[in-house]
This record gives sequence, structure tokens and C-alpha cells, in this order.
Amino acid sequence: MRVVVVGATGNIGTAVLRRLLDGEEFDQVTGVARRLPREDAGPPYDRVQWHALDVGAPGATAELTSLFAGAAAVVHLAWQIQPSHDRARIRQTNITGTANVAAATVAASVPMLLAASSVGAYAPGPKDDRVDEDWPVTGVPGSTYSEDKAEVEALLDVLEQEHPQLRVVRVRNGLAFQRCAAAEIARLFIGPLAPLSLLRHGRIPLLPGGKSLRVQAVHTDDVAEAYARAILAQAHGAFNIAADPVLDAASVGARFHGVAVPTPPALLHAAAALTWTARLQPTEPGWIRLAANCPLMSCRRAEVELGWRPRTDALDAFTELIEGMADGTGDGSPPLRSRPSATARLLAMAGGRLPGHGDPY
Repeated sequence: MRVVVVGATGNIGTAVLRRLLDGEEFDQVTGVARRLPREDAGPPYDRVQWHALDVGAPGATAELTSLFAGAAAVVHLAWQIQPSHDRARIRQTNITGTANVAAATVAASVPMLLAASSVGAYAPGPKDDRVDEDWPVTGVPGSTYSEDKAEVEALLDVLEQEHPQLRVVRVRNGLAFQRCAAAEIARLFIGPLAPLSLLRHGRIPLLPGGKSLRVQAVHTDDVAEAYARAILAQAHGAFNIAADPVLDAASVGARFHGVAVPTPPALLHAAAALTWTARLQPTEPGWIRLAANCPLMSCRRAEVELGWRPRTDALDAFTELIEGMADGTGDGSPPLRSRPSATARLLAMAGGRLPGHGDPY
């Protein structure tokens, strides 16, 4: 069975490659990415047929159609979060790129498209109960990430209506963590100024808390397992993917010897807006709004229909991420490259460039 993975070098893409190549069910894997892994990157990259392509570029649909020909499934993971100040550039990948992948999937007569959605696609929901896949996917207003995910969901609705022969799967996972993605996640959301090496002491002294600041997470390998099981089961529809426990100031504080500090989301939003506008850090303030409003998800459907259950709990996955951040851990793909040394970051800042703020993923 041949599978094409679009956006194969990112956090989830690398885990999907590992899972597809780990067993005997998938005999050929094609990876599509804008920037390819190093030639000496090693497993799993050395067992993949690679093609360099920007999915949002003009003419991408025709090239993708050729690459997709004969595939049993296409896994679409290409997504940009940075540069967060360049909205048009991000939408070119997220919206135009998804439309191109969808059109190519149909043109190549591929029977199955699996698309990366997110808990971020959901409308605001409860933090004391769990929603299933029928919860509205209209997004959280004020979060550009959420708005893009909701727009992709609407695009997939139209795709299903116009091409009922195509199996469309939407994987709506919580925050996905793995050690080798630590440097990438730090670049995307924290930036070069934070003294992440202090995390080696295993302490996060202060943690903003509140009833609404509760989110779900999952190990990236468990997300990859959900994609593999969906392909093998010839599934269709949406699947929530997350692990327990729910992450909040209390649970994280207990693990990292920190104190929960009640903090209104509006205050965090204001601080994020100020520092983001000043380009001191790369996280646009809509992420605070999303964290405070996205619902908690039930994963019952994935358990029943795919036989999926997380192997790593959410707090252990988060711990793995924090330990990786402390060490600047990366991988052999460009998005997952290791964090540069403090000296290299200072030299970059002296030259007027903040590493990571302009890096597209």
C-alpha cells in the first residue's frame, strides 16, 4: 500500500513517517515538503521517496496530481504558523495549499484523504465536560489559527458533498508533543529570548491558572497511530484524538514543582498582544483566546471505531517536550532542527534578526 504524506517533515509528519514505515502494512511512502531533510538525516527519512514542493504555490495542483497517482491514501499535514505577522503567507499554505491537495486527490482518483484538523477547529465549548465530533467546527473568533482550521473544515465539507466516492478523514487532535519537536515548538511559540536551559532543573515556578485555562494534549506518536489505523480501517469522518489528564496549572504544577497563579485570560491576552506587536515573541494573542475557549474532547469514537487508545499520558508527553526544550532537541528535518546555541542567537539578534520569527513551517 502506497501512502503520500504531505507536510512530512514537521512534528506530526515525522511521527506519521515512523509509524507507516514501522510495520509491513505500508510498502511505499512518499514524502512531500517544501524543505527536504538532510541527505544524512537517517531513519525514517532515508526510507522515503522525497519530493520538494510548496503546496500553496501556483501550479502545485498539477504537480501534486502526478505525485498522488496510484496512491491508496494521501495524508495532508502541511500547515504554517509562522511568520505570524504575515497573514497572507500563512493562508497561502493553510487554505490555498489545502484546496490544492484536495483538488489533486480527486484528479488523481485517490480513494482516501486524511487531513489534519484540530481541537482548534471547534467553536467555544465546555471545560467541565467533553464534546464529541458533532460539536460545531466554526472556530474560536479572534484566533487566526482556529479560523483557518474552521475554514479548512468547511472546504472538506464541500469536498465530501461534491465527491461522495472519496473517503475523507479529519483528525482533530489536541496539542501534540514529542521530544524531537521541542526546538521547533520553542521557535514557533516562545522565540529566542526565553532562557529555556533553566528548564533542566525540572521546575516551572509560576503557572497561570483559571477555570478556562485547561487544555488537552497527546503524544505525537499516538496521533500518528490514529492516522495509520484510520487508513487501515478505511474509515471516514472526524476523530478526536487526545490523552488524559487534562493539562492545567494544578496538574502541571504538581509535576514541575510550580505554583498556580489565578490569571484572567484577558490579562494574558493583553500581555501577548503587547509583546507580539513589539516582536519580542512569536505567539500572536489569538492563541490565548483559543486556549481559554476551545472545548475538551471525548475520544470515544476513535476508541470504538479505530481501536485507538493513547499509549502515553498527556502529562508524560508534556514532560518529554519540556525536557527536550531544555536541551534544544531537534531532528534531521529543517522544521525540527535543533535550537542554536545562545551565542548564535545573540549574534542573530545583533544582526536584527530574531531566529524563528520569519521561519515558515
